[in-house]
Amino acid sequence: MTAEEDDRWMTLALALGRRGLGRVWPNPAVGCVIVREGRVLGRGWTADGGRPHGETQALAQAGDARGATAYVTLEPCAHHGRTPPCAEALVAAGVARVVVATGDPDPRVAGRGIAILEAAGIAVTVGVRGEEARRDHAGFLLRVTSGRPFVTLKLASTLDGRIATATGESQWITGPAARAMVHALRAKSDAVMVGGGTARADDPLLTVRGMGERPDPVRVVLSRDLDLPLDGQLARTARAVPLWLLHRHGADAGPWDAAGAICLPCPDTRDGLDLRAALGVLAGQGITRVFCEGGGQVAAGLLQANLVDELVLFQAGMALGSQGRAMLGRLGSERLADAPRLRLTDLRPIGDDVMSRWVRE
Repeated sequence: MTAEEDDRWMTLALALGRRGLGRVWPNPAVGCVIVREGRVLGRGWTADGGRPHGETQALAQAGDARGATAYVTLEPCAHHGRTPPCAEALVAAGVARVVVATGDPDPRVAGRGIAILEAAGIAVTVGVRGEEARRDHAGFLLRVTSGRPFVTLKLASTLDGRIATATGESQWITGPAARAMVHALRAKSDAVMVGGGTARADDPLLTVRGMGERPDPVRVVLSRDLDLPLDGQLARTARAVPLWLLHRHGADAGPWDAAGAICLPCPDTRDGLDLRAALGVLAGQGITRVFCEGGGQVAAGLLQANLVDELVLFQAGMALGSQGRAMLGRLGSERLADAPRLRLTDLRPIGDDVMSRWVRE
């Protein structure tokens, strides 16, 4: 295979892997393509719930993969779990070569998958479209290496950075196209997170709508004292769609346990829950990608703690003036050098609004 062909087939494997985003946690969303003599024999991606793995799916579709090349977006697993290691499955299938986009830092893998392949005489190439693969697997990689999920912060505001009128009216600042995009972003996330103030003020449902049949992300609410309405949409749907409530140790979780929510105690500070610890709790439960939708205090806290990996901002062509409610709470930055700084990666119109994407430096 030429470098151009390797690039072409890995691009396909990456596209397949993205189909699993938001559906396969705690596992990574891996894509795999089996190719022989320029023809695709099999293709696969991690199935909903994390099993079967992408390699297993692609090998099953291929049937006879002897002498073929397998393109995999993450190093094949090397440990025995509910299924045998994918590295061993590739060896047993008789593939001649495996092209891996990026390595897996999980201590149970971490080079062992590649070692199994090479010990069997299989040629291995690592690093094809590696940067793109690391972006796709960023949630899984962060959970393994840093003990927290990848965080996308979504904000929607007027041109002057306001999210509601002085009386709290906010529906709707942005238009239907932007709201549809938000549902698409939710669908690629393991969890959707809001603060208790947003849950009380907006009575949100936080499900994915208009995207066909698909699992909903876990709904996460940060509520230090669990002082949330037991007659709201979240409580009424807690048994139908997963609802996790992060709260301080000692808060009365009884009513929410009875409603069907999962209550997870978390360290707190004088200003609220410890956000870094809260993300660690979510990672401990297997969450790899969190889509945070506010409110202003949670957004400011995440930015101040340098916990925002990606910010998606929707801006509408209206202004509310200084009396409107600010998009962010107090950050405490007294100097420009102390202010959180992000790098623009995308800017585009979405209906009558503008969407921009920013990433952590």
